Amino acid sequence: MNHLLQTERDDVKTAALCIGLVGPLPPPFGGMANQTQQLEKLLRTEGMTVELIQVNAPYRPSWVGNIKGLRALFRLLPYLIHLWQAASKVQLFHIMANSGWSWHLYAAPAIWIAKLKGKSVIVNYRGGEAEAFFRQSFFWVKPSLNQTDAIVVPSGFLEAVFEKRGFVTSIVPNIIDLSRFFTESGKKNTTRRNFPHLILTRNLESIYDNATALRAFHLVKNTFHNAHLTIAGSGPQRQMLENLSAELGLQEAVTFTGRIDNDCMAQLYRCADLMINPSLVDNMPISILEALASGVPVVSTHVGGVPYLVEHGKTALLVPAQDPVAMSNAILQLFKDPDMAEKMRKAGLESIQKYTWPSVKNRLIRVYTQALNNKKN
Repeated sequence: MNHLLQTERDDVKTAALCIGLVGPLPPPFGGMANQTQQLEKLLRTEGMTVELIQVNAPYRPSWVGNIKGLRALFRLLPYLIHLWQAASKVQLFHIMANSGWSWHLYAAPAIWIAKLKGKSVIVNYRGGEAEAFFRQSFFWVKPSLNQTDAIVVPSGFLEAVFEKRGFVTSIVPNIIDLSRFFTESGKKNTTRRNFPHLILTRNLESIYDNATALRAFHLVKNTFHNAHLTIAGSGPQRQMLENLSAELGLQEAVTFTGRIDNDCMAQLYRCADLMINPSLVDNMPISILEALASGVPVVSTHVGGVPYLVEHGKTALLVPAQDPVAMSNAILQLFKDPDMAEKMRKAGLESIQKYTWPSVKNRLIRVYTQALNNKKN
């Protein structure tokens, strides 16, 4: 009863809350951008006022975007001005943070401006490369982290990274909107094909090691000759991956879609039999959540936060990184054993419930309340 009363009090406190939400928006349709956009909408549905401070706002004038160096200045100055102005309106800043230059250019300035204005600050850290980034730059990162009222991470993986450096975090998982992948009746929107269809939905960058997925698919084709792979994403490795596909004789069996929007991505999951995640570094990939929510079995590398997100043999099959043979064997295991694939599909659908807004909301509200109380004290 006391817990219910406290939850009600928290709802009352946060219903009139004005939040400065700092983060990127689509396009591009990446994990953090999608989460920022989704969180803004969900917070508003709870009656909160949200001042969105976009870190990747369009360049004005647009031609500035073609000039390196100058474009950074034209984006950074309006961003800092917006932060300063927003700090006069909001009670709390919720900063979506990542590793690398994104931290130094966007997250750190937001923290210090909030503190100068006497506002509560929550850092929602999401970088899968946090360990390497902290190892190199923690001397510069730590002073900013010391100014925060709360640090939120989406997984136990990042919780351990921060704990090793003496910082306590709260786990608030990524949010998945099941309505994108299911009909109102709760059944999967299915578009079946008459051949095994694999999908890969990561950016075409070295940390996601899409080349290993291509080599694994080449091995799968030896058994399932009519299998098809769709690679949905863009990035600097596209030409290299297309060349590798040609070298492996996979031109007719692999489709590169380029970057696609959220609606098209949901449609892609609906016609997939299996999703591959070959990444070398990861935190809590939205692509895996989307696959689980779509009822699509997952084969992923056993890296970073992935083992915190799925359980090997129950909700996914996990394999070592950079091992196309192990990856192809896992894929073939699911294709050859439909009962196992079906059990995994159902287990994945059940596990995804903890990432829906009703499950995540109370965790986030507790963090907001804690941060506000810390400021009062």
